[in-house]
Amino acid sequence: MADLDFSVTDLPSVSHPEVGETVPDFTRPLVNDEYWEDTALSTVTESGPTLLVFHPMDGAFPTTYMWNAIDDHGFGDDVTLIGVSVSSPYEHSSLLESREIDARLYADPSAELAEQYNIPNPLDDMTGVTEHRPAIFLLDTERTVQYVWVATEWPAFPDYDEIATAISEHT
Repeated sequence: MADLDFSVTDLPSVSHPEVGETVPDFTRPLVNDEYWEDTALSTVTESGPTLLVFHPMDGAFPTTYMWNAIDDHGFGDDVTLIGVSVSSPYEHSSLLESREIDARLYADPSAELAEQYNIPNPLDDMTGVTEHRPAIFLLDTERTVQYVWVATEWPAFPDYDEIATAISEHT
């Protein structure tokens, strides 16, 4: 194994939504490369399968890595790509433009959705500061989970080939 410039940390076990469960609906600012507006997740999923990607704040290396891998796999050709993080709509606009990400991103600065989906990632040595644990949910039009991956350590990344298989089975 290669020497890492950072330590890998185990994350506590969580009871996040599982395959077959319906995820909670929410309304937050949904950002694209031109503007943002408050949009319910149920409105997004009505149009077809949705890959809901919870990621760390914009600018963090795991966020960049995740979106690059998603783009490399061409998931946006088969599903709607939606991200969620604690970053503001302004930061999301910047990320979408600078990284040329073909997705829309929900802004959840208070990390309420991390709590609602039970995927919080409290940041070390920062009392009261939480972001979203990396997680991916493939949702159908009713917001029912068809595939789920949630990080169990930090940093961690999903098996993108496994996601591709799940997408091909459910689209």
